[in-house]
Amino acid sequence: MAKFFYRMQNILDIKLKLEEQAKQEYADAQYRYQQEVDKLEGLKKRRLDYLEEMRGAASDSLNVLELDRLNDAIFVMDDRIRIQKDQVFHALAEVERAREKLNESMQERKTYEKLKEHQFENFLQELNAEEMKEIDQLVSYKYNSNEEGE
Repeated sequence: MAKFFYRMQNILDIKLKLEEQAKQEYADAQYRYQQEVDKLEGLKKRRLDYLEEMRGAASDSLNVLELDRLNDAIFVMDDRIRIQKDQVFHALAEVERAREKLNESMQERKTYEKLKEHQFENFLQELNAEEMKEIDQLVSYKYNSNEEGE
């Protein structure tokens, strides 16, 4: 029996490797995005802590230096939060780029797998046609042999 050989198997293998790399890049981008979101949440929490500390300091006694320090800390946190929001936005954009690259590589792999399936189906049809031809020849030979023997 003939053996099936896919001419573009090496290309399919490369596409599989590229897809795996794209999956890893997507996972890394998602991880970095989550890290940036966590940093942002931490900064927001610190800002809220400063606000509560400022409220407490304002209600206890009027220590102007302490209130000024806390107010400055809140402004610094606002700046850090703004910068971190930009980082989150960039990380999200990177996740989207990685997702698009992954979708593209998956689509290319599926295309080559479909080609392989079609080529295999053609191979099976050709193999079946050869077998039918051999059977026809065998039947024809036996029929002719029986007629000559009579």
